[in-house]
Amino acid sequence: MARHLITSALPYINGIKHLGNMVGSMLPADVYSRYLRQRGHEVLYICATDEHGTPAELAAKERGLPVDEFCAQAHDAQKAVYDGFALAFDYFGRSSSAENRDITQHFARKLNENGFIEERAIRQVYSPADGRFLPDRYVEGTCPHCGYDKARGDQCENCTRVLDPTDLIEPRSAISGSTDLEVRETKHLFLLQSKLQHEVEEWVARHEQDWPQLASSIARKWLTEGLHDRAITRDLDWGVPVPADTWPELAAEGKVFYVWFDAPIEYIGATKEWADQDAENRDWKSWWYEADDTVRYTQFMAKDNVPFHTVMFPATELGVREPWKKVDYVKAFNWLTYYGGKFSTSQKRGVFTDQALDILPADYWRYFLIANAPESDDSSFTWEHFTATVNKDLADTLGNFVNRVLSFSRKRFGDEVPAGGEPGEAETRLGEEIAGLLAEYENQMEALQFRKAASALRALWSAGNSYLEEKAPWLEIKTDKDAAALTLRTAMNLIHLYAVVSEPFIPSSAAAMRAAFTLPDDTATWITPEEARGLTTLQPGIPFTVPPVLFAKLTDEDLETYKERFGGQPA
Repeated sequence: MARHLITSALPYINGIKHLGNMVGSMLPADVYSRYLRQRGHEVLYICATDEHGTPAELAAKERGLPVDEFCAQAHDAQKAVYDGFALAFDYFGRSSSAENRDITQHFARKLNENGFIEERAIRQVYSPADGRFLPDRYVEGTCPHCGYDKARGDQCENCTRVLDPTDLIEPRSAISGSTDLEVRETKHLFLLQSKLQHEVEEWVARHEQDWPQLASSIARKWLTEGLHDRAITRDLDWGVPVPADTWPELAAEGKVFYVWFDAPIEYIGATKEWADQDAENRDWKSWWYEADDTVRYTQFMAKDNVPFHTVMFPATELGVREPWKKVDYVKAFNWLTYYGGKFSTSQKRGVFTDQALDILPADYWRYFLIANAPESDDSSFTWEHFTATVNKDLADTLGNFVNRVLSFSRKRFGDEVPAGGEPGEAETRLGEEIAGLLAEYENQMEALQFRKAASALRALWSAGNSYLEEKAPWLEIKTDKDAAALTLRTAMNLIHLYAVVSEPFIPSSAAAMRAAFTLPDDTATWITPEEARGLTTLQPGIPFTVPPVLFAKLTDEDLETYKERFGGQPA
């Protein structure tokens, strides 16, 4: 089986993430990782908190904490939420780690040796009130493109245009609010992306035909506009320091690397963090170095992260002139909106992941988000849509099927799988239908088409309900007890199949379904379409229990409560 390296865009450290962040990177990566593991592949799923840059310093200042202490606490808080969502990372690291520092500095030295880093004097915003140069995000003002009055000096959150601090109208310091700003000369390191443009173009051309249209079109747009040399250092107190053995003057001035230079390198750094925990048994380099033929690398991210992962980070890896693994497949997502408006961490708009878990268990959210993943275009979260999906798909289609099959069988046949007669035409048709739907589910998961995979999974659940309605064991038992027992035994086999194949989407509920049956040796990690045709995993006499209700239906009162708490439209 293949070795699969999977990474999701690093969640930034300044606060708990919202549902849009979850569905745009981490959750689909987890679903895919779980699926691959079930199919027998060797998988390494790596993520980490992105801890450098100006927002970390500003958030720490707001909390009255040293930035390192703030980041340590925020990392633990985020990890607790991801645990609550059952994200099965192999390792969830920190970009402030020693491993990331060392590898980032190694990359910088190599780029410098190869002629792709240049020291340049630039004019930068200086705040006399703060007594310091202001990095991009320390300057706020009005966006010249859309008029948003809280735009940052690196990018406008509203229209997503990349900016320079000097582009802003009425700029001010994000630290003190002072508008008394000057432009002074200082020195920074620049990554000479312009010298790597041709190589990046050739690399993208070899891969873009396999990527989703969203990822390839964004990469191509950046390349068409031309790669510009980019400053990769900043004037901050917190970050990966410029190595003094290579740039002593800049190191003495306290320059650190730009967060977008070191953050993607943290994928490698976090893998080394993982390996360093068990150095005798884990080899981090086999995943990243000279691994083109042995590892398939898939990245998950929202569309705003695509340029950095398809252009800037590949340029960095190419310029190092060492055989570091580059991404094979970029799974990019559009936005999940909240009633048509943007989720916003900074504006506290929308449902945040910790709040979601306070309301309902993770599986409700996992299923809804993946079933409505913003793949081909933006999708909108509304409480009405969420409630309808939970009630129709989870409570009625899956949960009710499980409960009524097991409850009715226990009432009429006791606590063991009933025997009944031999399978007939209806069971043969059902087996063929299940095999076809399961093959479709597998195909969509392999293609990383999550909404289509969810649709195939939903169809699998619906097939069980259709079979039950057709056979009507509550009527069969009045005239043919063996026929009713066969129907229930077949339906129980469907429940076991659902438990296995639903695990990537709803792991806790899948475990509850699976635990309902006391199989002596239930080691199946997957059920193939060929195996599913027979629906004979559960033989007569196997003990079972009726699990608690898997999914509670949401009421109109629940809906109104949620809308009152979070609003029925964006602020």
